[in-house]
Amino acid sequence: MAIATAVSRVAGFARIGVLIAALGLGTRLLDTYNVANTLPNAVFELVVGGAMASVVVPLLARAAVTEADDGVVYAQRLLSLMVYGLSLVTVVAVVAAPWLVDAYAPGFTGPQRHLAVVFSWYFLPQILAYGVGATAGAVLNMRGRFAAPAWAPLVNSLIVIAVGGVYLAIGGGTSIDGLTTVHLTLLALGTTAGVVGQSALVVVALARSGFPLRLHLDPRGIAVRRIGRLGAWVLLSVLGAQVMLAAATRAASLSGPGGVTSYQTAYAIFQVPVAVIAMSVMTAMLPRLSRSAARRDHERVIGDLSLAVRVAAVALAPAAAGMLVLGEPAAALVFGHGPSVTMLGVVVAAFGPALLPFAAYTILQRGFYALQDTRSPALIAAAVSIVGVAGCAAATWLLPAADIVVGVPLAYAAAYTAGLVATALVLRRRLGRIDGHRIVRTHAKVLVAAAVAGVGAALAGGVMTAVPAGLVGLVLYLAVAAALRLTELRQLRF
Repeated sequence: MAIATAVSRVAGFARIGVLIAALGLGTRLLDTYNVANTLPNAVFELVVGGAMASVVVPLLARAAVTEADDGVVYAQRLLSLMVYGLSLVTVVAVVAAPWLVDAYAPGFTGPQRHLAVVFSWYFLPQILAYGVGATAGAVLNMRGRFAAPAWAPLVNSLIVIAVGGVYLAIGGGTSIDGLTTVHLTLLALGTTAGVVGQSALVVVALARSGFPLRLHLDPRGIAVRRIGRLGAWVLLSVLGAQVMLAAATRAASLSGPGGVTSYQTAYAIFQVPVAVIAMSVMTAMLPRLSRSAARRDHERVIGDLSLAVRVAAVALAPAAAGMLVLGEPAAALVFGHGPSVTMLGVVVAAFGPALLPFAAYTILQRGFYALQDTRSPALIAAAVSIVGVAGCAAATWLLPAADIVVGVPLAYAAAYTAGLVATALVLRRRLGRIDGHRIVRTHAKVLVAAAVAGVGAALAGGVMTAVPAGLVGLVLYLAVAAALRLTELRQLRF
């Protein structure tokens, strides 16, 4: 999964590079495209995306343990419910597109706002594709098959890269005024085709696994009321995350041309180590956690959570230090020089301190979900959102317009640090302990190793480019970690 995710993320950055080459870094056209393409993800997460890990996977795990057919009919009915429900949601979202654009980008006016709405009409049908693909992926994971969902984003990126290449080949420009109907249709349909291709790969893999694909006209029999009770709290959790995302996007849009793109590109960079390490660990761990929780084996739950947090910290610390120290030179190496590139590099660096608390917070939340407790993480997520939105608002009030976007990742760091502390305290009360001494001891060693690596990389960056400077920092990190006897390094060996 880590290899597949890494390859998919590399392709994702190639996709970002192609779109920047085609639509222009720091242009209103690329900002408009990015905001519109955020909306289907935001709506999907709000409606059902957050429920995948917190509700759907634990319920699938219970069905596989308790039902004679290993939960096949249950999974079929759940997939049917997703298709019918998300089809309705998609129609409503398309109608509401103008209001969604206004909510996420109040800085857009005139032709830019109109283009964002038009793009949204093409992009919002992705909601249904995301839902089908995510549900099929959850069923595959419960059947012990993790490859297809991990490789699927690669299909999406390859399709969009091809679309960007064609756009350049037929003379597409970087100005909203110069965007023809042909150019707009190519970008819009091509982007949605990428999501459809991504979901299709997962559905085909599910069919080839021997799972009988069948839609039930009456999807009842999957404990809709139970899903509703659990999902109501998840909705609060996801709503908080989406409010925070909207606040961050709104703040970035007030930084002028390039603000939204700098924030979203830096956030995509931030998500790479999270996806490759933390998400791979969590995806593989959640079915096991859910089965252990169903058997009330809390000691195994505690052990798995502790190990996951410690391994993720050891693996992610070099990335956090690298972002903080080498964000600016790395952006200049990839995208050249200029005000927009400088802004991007500073935002990447500002995301570095948020990496470890975000990963640990996200992993520990899976402990609640495995126990089918959606209330506690929802309330904590609401508090995280309040801190994050307050941080974005403070950046808007206190910083010059051009620097507002830099305050957004600092708000993320404050919010997820608060969320991590709250999650650890509540989970400890629920389970009796969370192996806290071991987790704190590992993090202390990790911070020492990362500090030495960061200083070394910074000094090396004064005489060499970002890549070799980063390698110097990594070597220093591994050497110090070995000297400090960070045993979790063994868990990272293949």
